[in-house]
Amino acid sequence: MNLIVCVDAHWGIGNKGELLVSIPGDKRMFKENTTGKVVLGGRKTMEGLPGGTTLKGRTNIVLTHQKDYTFGDAIIVHSKEEALERLKEYNDEDIFIIGGEKVYRDFLPYCKKAYVTKVDYRYEADVFFPNLDEDDDWVMTHDSDEQTYYDLEYYFTIYQRKDSLPNHS
Repeated sequence: MNLIVCVDAHWGIGNKGELLVSIPGDKRMFKENTTGKVVLGGRKTMEGLPGGTTLKGRTNIVLTHQKDYTFGDAIIVHSKEEALERLKEYNDEDIFIIGGEKVYRDFLPYCKKAYVTKVDYRYEADVFFPNLDEDDDWVMTHDSDEQTYYDLEYYFTIYQRKDSLPNHS
């Protein structure tokens, strides 16, 4: 299982229900990595997607506690356990966790790879992603050249769970 996230310099991911920043290059990378795959997100994250509906070309799974909830053509699950059971139907490498904060924290232990866009700026944030640089279970295996969007610098990084790497003992 994978996750995909855009974080600021202090691993912030959102503020007052909104993303911290919208970078076209990050959106392109998200689309390239998730098209044809399975995306799982919480209700608020999914409702905040561009166009206010499911992501085209992907299997969308929404995690919500609302019993009669519907969202476009998305599969609705009501607990982490139900989500994990549904995800067994798909190839593990084709699953992307897309947020928000609680969903990331709940599913991080099941993920082997994290696609992290790191923005070199500190925003005002009220929700955060766990700092993988300080987590002994994760190691950065890819760091792109510097990318820029106007005066913002950002990097595409990939972290992998150490126990999922080849030759890990």
